[in-house]
Amino acid sequence: MSKRSSNLPRRQLGRYLRELRQQCGLSIVQAAKLAERGTGSLQRLETGVTERIHLSDIEELCRIYDAPEYVEPLKGLAQQANVKSWWHEYGDLIPAGFNVYVGLESAAERITIYRPDMVSGLFQTPEYARTLDHIYFPYESPTAIERRVHLRIRRQSLITRKRKPATTRLVIDEVALQRVVGGPKVMAAQLRHLAAMPPNVSVRILPAAAGFPLGVSPGPFTILDFAVDDDGEPEEPTVVYVESYTGAMYFELDGTVDQYRAAFGTIERVALNEADSRNLLRRMAKEYSA
Repeated sequence: MSKRSSNLPRRQLGRYLRELRQQCGLSIVQAAKLAERGTGSLQRLETGVTERIHLSDIEELCRIYDAPEYVEPLKGLAQQANVKSWWHEYGDLIPAGFNVYVGLESAAERITIYRPDMVSGLFQTPEYARTLDHIYFPYESPTAIERRVHLRIRRQSLITRKRKPATTRLVIDEVALQRVVGGPKVMAAQLRHLAAMPPNVSVRILPAAAGFPLGVSPGPFTILDFAVDDDGEPEEPTVVYVESYTGAMYFELDGTVDQYRAAFGTIERVALNEADSRNLLRRMAKEYSA
């Protein structure tokens, strides 16, 4: 088990505060002086190892960094830092627009995804994503919808960039590919997109004939693994992200992570291999185009 802190909200809070300070061009000594706090105290806050977080400190630092829009989200993270099993529901302590997952995903070195229901956001085409967002956010303006779609596409640079792309393994249920989103033309383009992933991405299809490899349906989940430091220790503990209709949960305990990793291994073993999966995707794309 990593020697580092396993408290996700505390680490995430520190990361955001550090990034805000750096964007302002302030050293940690300068920021601590402006906040009338000790340099060591601010350093512990930024590295996620502080024992106690004062909400007044968060408010003051956001004022110094000229980031009023971060006050409530970061206070939400601070309040969650003392909860052993951490999750947040959108619109609760942490506003929906403050996407903790995106920050974690962007820092991941290896990503493992199981989706029994739909194409994962990391692999969606703009048309597929736009169709879903129009339904899920019926009262948002077209401009707001386009911003959401743009963010989703920007996230995909994580797996398509030329320099150190994230190693990614995706298993998606065959029935999810039969669920039509946006019409046959959109589906054909989406399946061709999945079949054309770069070498760092493994896409495998769980055939309907495989039934339930775990005896139950675990629902969609993502395992995020991070780079290791010079001592071979993970820079961040592995995180399992489980999304639901009303919110999301983040798990870090070794036993829980191991259970999800074993579940993915069981599912992957009965999935089609990569070549057969690509062939199925292309064949289904042709059927949608017919």
